[in-house]
Amino acid sequence: MNLPIVKVAAVHAAPVYMNAAATVSKAVSLIDEAARQGAELVAFPESFIPGFPVWAALWAPIYNHDWFRRMVLNSILVDGPEMAQIQAAARRNGVFVSIGFSESTEASVGCIWNSNALIGDDGTLLNHHRKLVPTFYEKMVWAPGDGHGLRVSNTRIGRIGALICGENTNPLARYALAAQGEQIHISAWPAIWPTRMPGSGQNFDNLAANRIRAGGHSFEAKAFGILNAGFMDKTMFDQLAASGDRQAIEVLENTPRAATQFLDPTGAVIGDTLQTEEGIAYATFDINACIEPKQFHDIVGYYNRFDVFNIEIDRRRLSPAKFSAETASAPRTQSNGERAGAPEATMEDMA
Repeated sequence: MNLPIVKVAAVHAAPVYMNAAATVSKAVSLIDEAARQGAELVAFPESFIPGFPVWAALWAPIYNHDWFRRMVLNSILVDGPEMAQIQAAARRNGVFVSIGFSESTEASVGCIWNSNALIGDDGTLLNHHRKLVPTFYEKMVWAPGDGHGLRVSNTRIGRIGALICGENTNPLARYALAAQGEQIHISAWPAIWPTRMPGSGQNFDNLAANRIRAGGHSFEAKAFGILNAGFMDKTMFDQLAASGDRQAIEVLENTPRAATQFLDPTGAVIGDTLQTEEGIAYATFDINACIEPKQFHDIVGYYNRFDVFNIEIDRRRLSPAKFSAETASAPRTQSNGERAGAPEATMEDMA
């Protein structure tokens, strides 16, 4: 039996910054464009809807209340009307879509997560993942997620998994996906990730760090990689620079820009690379190429010592409360009819 050969697309584009409705419309247009070019999987960057909260790096929390309010008001429900538009676009084009979004909940007016959704080619929600640990200044914006979304979806184009930005630094999170036979790994990243003021030392090198982590996972899991970074356009830059803060502007101007590219199961770069220009990158994955490298090192097969190492993944969806007599008006916190106390899927269920 031959494994699939699939054309994939990675959107290296800016959101309509802090505007969920306009960003969703842009996402739908980009899905349509990628599908016209023959892509069967279309991936978007971290927090594409409504944009990455770079402002949390530029100013202390006491100055960011207005930014946070905008972020919350433009975060979306995983089962809300905005996501329904993305699902409709996937169904209409017959493509799979992976999209990063800032997720809200009806259980709280101010709790949001850094989330990713994988949507099937029939428009169904295949997986919903919340970033396990918001990184550095992101902790002032997003709540920590849980293990519910540490799943690999078995699709007609291959077994697809995704992690968000710094999660690709977590070897146990990556192993959790590799242990489910992952063949296509999506890593979603922001356009920039400032950590230093100009002249105060080496800033975090988004370009090198992302490439090292994504390449390491492709090499270890023997999976194709979609290293999907965001893009900062002039509109986003101007909004962040509107305060006139010269130091903040220098940070925006000098922080390394992340790149979008693709990796084969050895970690080598293939297909298109985009960094300084907005657009859609493409590559072709022959999933059969995952087989030969497994003969060298199969970390979830013979190249491990399961008698020495043991790992257990808790995939319960966390909920603020458990109600013993749920009613139709109970807060929605999950997708596709899932509610607090619902039976949890097992590894066997997902096989």
